[in-house]
Amino acid sequence: MIYDLKGEASMSPIVGILFSAVKENIERLQSITEDLSQEEVDYKGPNNKDNSTAQLIKHLTYVDLNWVYRIKDQPLPLSLKEEYGPMIDANNKLPMIEGKSIHTLMSRYETVLNMLEDTCTELTDHDLEKIVFFGHKNEKQATIRWGLWHMADHNRYHQAHINQLRKWYNRRTCTL
Repeated sequence: MIYDLKGEASMSPIVGILFSAVKENIERLQSITEDLSQEEVDYKGPNNKDNSTAQLIKHLTYVDLNWVYRIKDQPLPLSLKEEYGPMIDANNKLPMIEGKSIHTLMSRYETVLNMLEDTCTELTDHDLEKIVFFGHKNEKQATIRWGLWHMADHNRYHQAHINQLRKWYNRRTCTL
């Protein structure tokens, strides 16, 4: 297999390359999580204090959904906030989630990826220079170009956490 960041045919060149990076990372996440049992999806580390794979995927999905709407220059609809959110709980932690199958979690993430793809087909490379606000209180600024790169990078960052959870889980189950 040859790896490459080829732009999507339906997108401007740089937009397509950035979208491809996001898409490739979501596909990689699918491949590293596809065989997880429900117990492993909900596993919170050896001391039960880490974010579970379920929490991390839900977080990635909601962050990316927010970016889709920033890129579209539209507010996130309340119905989607309620369906996919919240970003953090009352203790400023990722919300607790248990019992959601990996299939359900990844299906929801794929829905957001499809929204992003539709949005990116409307962007030009020049649009990537537009500045948007982000952060818990919209206190930060970034270009759309950075936002797309961040989506890919953020996904890989949490894949490292998921891989660590898998190592801990496998060590735990090997000693039982």
